[in-house]
Amino acid sequence: MPTGKGLNEEYPPKLTAAESGQILSTIKDWSIANGLAVRPQVSLVKAEADPHGILATTAPVTLFPSPFPRVCFEQAKSIQKAYNKLYAAIAQDQDFLGNIVQEILEVDEFIAQLWQVHLQVKEEVYVQNLSLGLFRSDYMVHQNTSDDAPTIKQVEFNTIASSFGGLSSQTSRLHKHLSLLDYSLLENSLEAKNLDLPENKSTKSLAAGLQAAFDTYKSTSQPIHECCIVFLVQDPERNIFDQRHLEYALQQDNSSTPVFRLPFGEILSRTSVADTSKRQLLYHLPSNPSKVFEVAVVYFRAGYGPSDYPDESAWKARLQIERSNAIKCPTVLTQLAGAKKVQQVLATPTSSETPSILNSFIKDSPKEIEELEKTFTNIYPLDDSPSGLSARKLATDPSDCKGYVLKPQREGGGNNTYRTAIPTFLKSLPETHWKSYILMEIITPPPVHNIILRNGVLEQGGVICELGVYGTCLWDQGTGEVLYNEEAGYLLRTKGDKSEEGGVAAGFGSMDSCRLV
Repeated sequence: MPTGKGLNEEYPPKLTAAESGQILSTIKDWSIANGLAVRPQVSLVKAEADPHGILATTAPVTLFPSPFPRVCFEQAKSIQKAYNKLYAAIAQDQDFLGNIVQEILEVDEFIAQLWQVHLQVKEEVYVQNLSLGLFRSDYMVHQNTSDDAPTIKQVEFNTIASSFGGLSSQTSRLHKHLSLLDYSLLENSLEAKNLDLPENKSTKSLAAGLQAAFDTYKSTSQPIHECCIVFLVQDPERNIFDQRHLEYALQQDNSSTPVFRLPFGEILSRTSVADTSKRQLLYHLPSNPSKVFEVAVVYFRAGYGPSDYPDESAWKARLQIERSNAIKCPTVLTQLAGAKKVQQVLATPTSSETPSILNSFIKDSPKEIEELEKTFTNIYPLDDSPSGLSARKLATDPSDCKGYVLKPQREGGGNNTYRTAIPTFLKSLPETHWKSYILMEIITPPPVHNIILRNGVLEQGGVICELGVYGTCLWDQGTGEVLYNEEAGYLLRTKGDKSEEGGVAAGFGSMDSCRLV
């Protein structure tokens, strides 16, 4: 890791017990006062202590901002708008996505069901061509040796429920707050002038994307009722404050944008589709059933995994949303574009005989294609192709698979299988199911240290940081026109270097922010 001006030889500084106590006191109070919080795990709270589910606790967070190479940070931010355009183009290419789906639908019922929703709406004819993406592209710093220049390699691209934009900007504010006093009072003090802490506007920027879609709907759809935005959510939801920050940002500055939270399991009981040619999606207010809103934008913070679809009624609910005139964030096609198989196909090595598939989606911009390809890491299929057969041999050899991770077509933490656990896991599955997974080379980050506060306990030692850059994009599925395209702030998640997974909501990672070096 680069040292950079002002970076102490030992970072973070060693803390005395009194210093730890002071910083913890600041973090615990500031986080609750400013909504850097989650609902506590049910297993950690006795029912009688929180019978009404009103308690909140500090989100897992680092005591210090983690050092992050400036060149990598700037690289990730500069390429986001190109990634937005790429995935908007992929979502428009039904033939490409159809070929991807056909390869795995026999062994992946969830992907098959999503594709079936698309086919049903396509047969009926889509009434809404506008599509909104609130994306996040996740990276890790890769550095083979300490002498090599660091670069970023993409871990994954998220097209649905890209979380923590609300908490990420608060984490940056927390570390900025600590830098103004607490850090300077340490025995091994850190002066604010020596800490390059980039501003993070993820909350406002993501809300601006939702607002852009809302305003476009109102100006183009001739609504028949007052319009609103609906957040589709899980119930219960531990990560509610992250979502609330986006909601509140939409209602600041005298905005008149109504926002309603709708549990995924209540879609059919609280919404209906108007019996008109436009098929407007109507939201019925539970507290006043006679009050009806027209839904301009549906923002999915649920519906990304099989557990959200426990029965046929859940799929009917998804179909109801998809066939309506509301702008979806995302549509089924955009959700499918985020499948790991798509990432693997995009990252397939090219040659002079086989030009990059990116040329099919990004026209007349070889520089953008070059910059995108720089972020790709080695990813292999586990199908019957020559490359897939080679990858199968590698994945089933305990000595060869140590540098790899096996990934399914799923969002959220906790789904991956790592290193020497891969052969045993694959042998537990029918070989016909292997093609629904991809094999990805593990990215090698430089060593970093930090201290994590989780459930009131400090964890200190080596950590691994994962940078996510948000993007917002509104486009027309029919014409291909991109109406809105912005980079939208960042997320830094940090986990202990002995942990394989990194999802904060899944209980593995912690919130962090960047100290550029």
